[in-house]
Amino acid sequence: MLYPFVFRPIFKDRIWGGRELERLFGKKLPPGQPIGESWEISDRPGDASDIATGPLAGKNLRWLMEQHAAEILGDAKPAAAGRFPILCKILDARQKLSLQVHPPARQAQEFNGEPKTEMWFVADAAPDASLYVGLKNGVTRAEFENKVADGSVADCFHRIPVKAGDAMFLPSGRVHAIGQGLVIFEIQQNSDTTYRVFDWNRVGLDGKPRELHIAQSLASIDFNDFEPKLVPADYRPGPNFKFRQLVEDPLFNVQELVFETGGAVKLAGQYVRIIALTTGAATIADARSGVTAQLKPGDFCLIPASLKNVVVTAAAKTACLVTEAN
Repeated sequence: MLYPFVFRPIFKDRIWGGRELERLFGKKLPPGQPIGESWEISDRPGDASDIATGPLAGKNLRWLMEQHAAEILGDAKPAAAGRFPILCKILDARQKLSLQVHPPARQAQEFNGEPKTEMWFVADAAPDASLYVGLKNGVTRAEFENKVADGSVADCFHRIPVKAGDAMFLPSGRVHAIGQGLVIFEIQQNSDTTYRVFDWNRVGLDGKPRELHIAQSLASIDFNDFEPKLVPADYRPGPNFKFRQLVEDPLFNVQELVFETGGAVKLAGQYVRIIALTTGAATIADARSGVTAQLKPGDFCLIPASLKNVVVTAAAKTACLVTEAN
């Protein structure tokens, strides 16, 4: 019997990472490594998330999709090879990430990669933190290529100061980079294809410069994507919370729910949902299985589409991201 699933995170060391996931969310990181990514819900080859709690603890998301895909997904479409369509991460950027792009579907097929659309939610930000997203107004492809050649391509990127609570949508083809001093919740298409344009002339963990993908990047970049804006902070009232739409896309939808005084909300079935807690505390209870999940900030919970009577009960000052796969 299925129930709300919490998984064990998969930690990834990155040259630009740090230890903030331990400080902010109490995650037990491997010692002595700069951890840049915590893969919270993953059905990638070689990186399937293990179920942490409940009767199916020890099995993983790959097993769930092989045995119960229809119950998990409902009407949502699986990714390639029948995989779960969404990949959820928390990123800790102590240094700037590479200037990069993810390919749209046609270019991904051409280069034997995977298309990737994603969304960022800023969980923590240093006072001077910024995102690099889209091109500055008027930048042409020719100018971009010239600046790639002379090492000044960062001048072409639109820089946006950000704070905790800000959100940005990144369709495939949109150039971007995360600036230093940021912790970000990332909801994305199940893909791991990234084309690097520029990596600030640094070396990787192996002491060698990281590979760049100039030809693939130039083919994938949307050169008409100028100075995109953050998701508006336009909240609407709910029964005991306020909410705003962060993403409404053919691949997935994301809302932010904010419970100022606490309260409960019932999630009817039909959609597969992921709850990611950004602040506060919440309990997710499924009446049919009798299983409950206790969430703290930095926790993610997958709610199968077949569950028809799930209740999320939030403490005061609790906020969460609710993702629906399409």
